[in-house]
Amino acid sequence: MAPLVYFLCGLASLLCTILLMRGHTANPHPILRWSAFCFAGLTVANWLLFVDLVLLPTAIDLSALRSGVTLVSLFALIYGLLHKSR
Repeated sequence: MAPLVYFLCGLASLLCTILLMRGHTANPHPILRWSAFCFAGLTVANWLLFVDLVLLPTAIDLSALRSGVTLVSLFALIYGLLHKSR
């Protein structure tokens, strides 16, 4: 059941990224762009979670990489919220 949840979380974050990019294309606004960047990174982090825990459970540990990608993604959103929303 857990692999299905990891996979669906990856799909949900990919859908959010696509919808945010479509919204930014239709109505360019910095918040939409930075939110799309954040969700793109979270999509990568979710797929890394799937690869780490389902495809390569004992071969390699990707937790540091997943955490780094998530941190960079959230910093992109915070930057967009603080500096580009004015």
